[in-house]
Amino acid sequence: MDGVVGMVLAAGLGTRLRPLTDLLPKPAVPVAGMPLVQLAFGRLRAAGVRRVVVNVHHLAAEMERVAEGAARAAGLEISVSVEPVIAGTGGALREARPLLAGAGAVVLWNGDILFDVDLAAVVSAHRESRALATMVLAPMPEGARYATVDVDPGMSVRRIAGLGPGGEALVPMHFTGVHVLSPALLDHVPASPFACDVNRHVYPPLLASGRVRAVLAGGYWNDLGTPERYLRANLDLLSGGAPVWSPGADPFEGLRPGPTRVLVSEGASVDPAARLLGPVLVGPGAAVEAGAVVGPEAVLGASSRVGRGAVVERAVVWPGTAVRPGERLSRAVAAGELRVPAG
Repeated sequence: MDGVVGMVLAAGLGTRLRPLTDLLPKPAVPVAGMPLVQLAFGRLRAAGVRRVVVNVHHLAAEMERVAEGAARAAGLEISVSVEPVIAGTGGALREARPLLAGAGAVVLWNGDILFDVDLAAVVSAHRESRALATMVLAPMPEGARYATVDVDPGMSVRRIAGLGPGGEALVPMHFTGVHVLSPALLDHVPASPFACDVNRHVYPPLLASGRVRAVLAGGYWNDLGTPERYLRANLDLLSGGAPVWSPGADPFEGLRPGPTRVLVSEGASVDPAARLLGPVLVGPGAAVEAGAVVGPEAVLGASSRVGRGAVVERAVVWPGTAVRPGERLSRAVAAGELRVPAG
């Protein structure tokens, strides 16, 4: 996609995912052993994006380190916009504007989502419509309480979270966290308030003009906002139910899942007296000791260890974490000394 720059929003505090986000920013958390931001980069790279911008605030140095490594792995050029004071989704665009110079379009991607979207098709629709912004929407997930984006029959956005001119025959939809912006949209980001939200401060004054449009997308989507959703994302990837990986961002690269989906990475060690019950992923350098049972539905991060006689099922073990001998970890996330219920 000539002239398209990606911007992944990675500055948020991740409060709903605490205490895990006391250790890592949410876009840096491991998902099937790979930083979440790398999976976003993979989707951008697969659509032809070659340059990305990432904004950072919470645990900024760690987020920058992870993002730079993920960009290298995905084959992307990266620039980092550091926000000493968090600027919000709209303010992030304003603060990063010098880094977006020369872009023909900007794909703005929330850093906390897994999304199987045909991004090239979205950009093409945006360009054809000549919109200032195109929001990627989906039907409201069953039981969800997200603020709605209301569109008219022509797919013009008429109201966001109750803000906007409204109209007749509007259909409430769910915002996925991905939008495509024309460079001229940046002229509409206000200087104040400093921390401003693109959906609540930038778009509503533009809705009457019809220049904020929407496209409807299907495919797997998860916002990883809570420990439960974080665990679900890992297990969906593990089972093959979330096809969101791309070249340069494939957590199963080089592994052959087979019918049982027992995936053991190079350099991992599994004692012959241990049992692996698929689907399960054992990361590089991980160790499973005698008598341990891992799975079904378990992800062991790189250099993690499952002690003798321990049981790990429907759980994620972060890189470098030790599950104690005899410990039982079920519907939970283990990260260092943390054990976070997730189900």
